[in-house]
Amino acid sequence: MPTAVVTGASSGIGEATARVLAADGHTVFAVARRADRISRLADEIGGVAVPCDITDAEDVARLADRVGDRLDLLVNNAGGAKGLDPVVEGDLDDWRWMYETNVLGTVAVTQALTPALLASGAGTIINVGSTAGRVTYEGGGGYTAAKHALAAVTETLRLELNGLPIRVTEIAPGMVKTEEFSLTRFDGDAERAEAVYAGVDEPLVAEDIARAIAWVAAQPHHVNVDLMVVKPLAQAAQWKVHRRDR
Repeated sequence: MPTAVVTGASSGIGEATARVLAADGHTVFAVARRADRISRLADEIGGVAVPCDITDAEDVARLADRVGDRLDLLVNNAGGAKGLDPVVEGDLDDWRWMYETNVLGTVAVTQALTPALLASGAGTIINVGSTAGRVTYEGGGGYTAAKHALAAVTETLRLELNGLPIRVTEIAPGMVKTEEFSLTRFDGDAERAEAVYAGVDEPLVAEDIARAIAWVAAQPHHVNVDLMVVKPLAQAAQWKVHRRDR
């Protein structure tokens, strides 16, 4: 049975991905800080819960020990956004959190698990980026900087692993309505979080991205999908979204 690690599995895209991969026959290591949530998830999908803060070196080392010597698929999903302030007014603590979580945490987990991916003889790394890693927008300086950095890490990793049996993909979602992403960005302000999706017919949901991840993973191993950009029909660009009231 193939094995998969999914970070940020306690909610949203990570949780949905863990469920889809388990349904496809993977033994899933569900990784996140909130032990209670991933324990329930692991019980439901027949997976393994691994409490882990990906920005903590000791936690990441314990994750690698728990996974063991062989791994087929790594889904680096953990990340997030904080704030929507202009660059000149941005909270640098928020910027640090976004860089450490979206970029350094992804690098740390990838470094720790690459030996197991190599040992599988046919490993796959899927990094969950964002359309924010392809363009910029006002108020998104910290998040777009972090996701641009993640895109650069992904592309560099593909170059450096060339000739080795590991595929490297970035999935770049556009507008995805999940239970926590915008709440985190706006520090729990539910009204501001909901306003992001106001008037938008059918934004993406977590399961849409989970199915895209599973599709990439299911391709023959000689097929490498470098980049998949996934947006809802209503979103033509980062800055152009059709809303019913406009």
